[in-house]
Amino acid sequence: MEKMDTIQKPPSDIGEKKVRISGSEALILSLLEEGVDTIFGYPGGAIMPIYDALYHYQDKVNHLLTRHEQGAVHAAQGYARVTGKVGVCFATSGPGATNLITGIADAQIDSTPLVCITGQVVAHLLGTDAFQESDVLGISMPVTKWNFQVTKPEEIPEAIAKAFYIAKTGRPGPVLIDITKNSQTDKLDFEYKPCKKIRSYHPYPALKKQDIEDAATLINNAKKPYILAGHGILISGAEKEVLTLSEKANIPVASTLLGLSSFPPDHENYAGMLGMHGNYAPNLLTNECDVLIAIGMRFDDRVTGDVSRYASKAKVIHIEIDPSEIDKIIKAEVGVNGDAKQALQMLLPLVKENTHTDWIAEFRRLDKIEFEKVIKKDTFPDGNEIKMGEVVRILSEISDGNAIVVTDVGQHQMIASRYYKYKKPNHIVTSGGLGTMGFALPAAMGAQVGKMNEKTVAIAGDGGIQMTIQELGTIFQYNIPLKIIVLNNNFLGMVRQWQQLFFEKRYSFTEMVNPDFVKIADGYGIPAKRVSERADLQNALQEMYDSEGPYFLEVKVEMEENVFPMVPSGDSVSNIRLE
Repeated sequence: MEKMDTIQKPPSDIGEKKVRISGSEALILSLLEEGVDTIFGYPGGAIMPIYDALYHYQDKVNHLLTRHEQGAVHAAQGYARVTGKVGVCFATSGPGATNLITGIADAQIDSTPLVCITGQVVAHLLGTDAFQESDVLGISMPVTKWNFQVTKPEEIPEAIAKAFYIAKTGRPGPVLIDITKNSQTDKLDFEYKPCKKIRSYHPYPALKKQDIEDAATLINNAKKPYILAGHGILISGAEKEVLTLSEKANIPVASTLLGLSSFPPDHENYAGMLGMHGNYAPNLLTNECDVLIAIGMRFDDRVTGDVSRYASKAKVIHIEIDPSEIDKIIKAEVGVNGDAKQALQMLLPLVKENTHTDWIAEFRRLDKIEFEKVIKKDTFPDGNEIKMGEVVRILSEISDGNAIVVTDVGQHQMIASRYYKYKKPNHIVTSGGLGTMGFALPAAMGAQVGKMNEKTVAIAGDGGIQMTIQELGTIFQYNIPLKIIVLNNNFLGMVRQWQQLFFEKRYSFTEMVNPDFVKIADGYGIPAKRVSERADLQNALQEMYDSEGPYFLEVKVEMEENVFPMVPSGDSVSNIRLE
């Protein structure tokens, strides 16, 4: 094994001219060729040569030392979600690599492009249970779009090129590249060629004209058409096309959790959010529509409830880039397999102008019922205790709906999704499919780093914040100007709500005795405040939002507050409860 020489600065035409360098430097140069400007990571023995190479390129790439590998991968997710770039994170072998798995699984189900680089023991020790060896390929295979183990330095450039191509094309997702230590220190003749295609991998299916025409026919003949806007709209950049379709044929639009911010919240055709804790009208009227146009979404169980009683009167048009999702859950009358933006661009000229005045009016009628029974009580409460909804409403007003909001998982997630008015695409970042507690703080950290010219606010509960609270150290070290709101009800609130409604109020291990969050933030050098009185709430939120650097605000909210509307798990969306 050759000893690593002093790293030489590459010539400007490094991508075209061969130069003999170590595998570690080849990795860094490959990342630079892919336009990587930010890496989140945590060093260790098996990845140390890569970090040594990175030391010489600190003027070209920004690396943030997180306090846990889970923090690194969630930060990469947040960065990817708001920038549209591939998020990159580093971890060492063994526990370092396995600590990435939760974030990788989260990225896989929520279609987030990541390239995760892990160090590995030297190749001749593979399979011997060497110190800090783990079968990261076997462990990560079910939750990655692709993974690969590098055992020779010559494999690094091509592996990285393929990794970025696979991660960002078609339905995006996470890729893991595991690099043995000998591959990092041994030499290769470096040459980088970006990947432009892979045999048998077709990320952008060719749209079928007949499918588009069939979809247009259904839409043009519909009396009660209804658009479900999913995350695929944001991924493909199809926001304008969806807006045009809705306005041209006067079709109401409801959003999935991850589809939020894909349609203007103040538009007259916007129906609100779908799902278990979504709005009343879009859930109830799913079973009244005659044509359901699902765009870039996968019919998650939290959207459909009981599948046998879902969209019972509708013919379904499913526009989806991943062919495995079409007909998987809901049978489609017309399945359009392709990129949402391209499909809508082909569809729009065939769709006739129309009006569905009475149909739209039905949504507005139900909106009024929900406002009186739920929304008014959540956002303008009469009681003495602060409610989560009013916190989010005030934040939305202060920020004019322009902040990037990153949520954790639980009651506050649903409240933030319901009551913040997201005016810009990709300005909500949340863990949808996996529902990962601890997501908010590191993901918001990554989102803020990705968009330093915009305000980013993390909203977490007292349970989720304590799963990754150590990332306050990263925020402090790099002076990341993230605003953090903890809605503290001294409970694992969503679990407690289910225990109240379905387990006869047996609050089994959901009440929390919490630390002094303000003192913890102060220990990290982050300005912090606690609010427990409504009279102080507006000013505290304004002070937090206007602060130049990081800020931590704890809001003591009603302990046993419930989130409504609610579709009980496994029930029909028609049985949505308002109380």
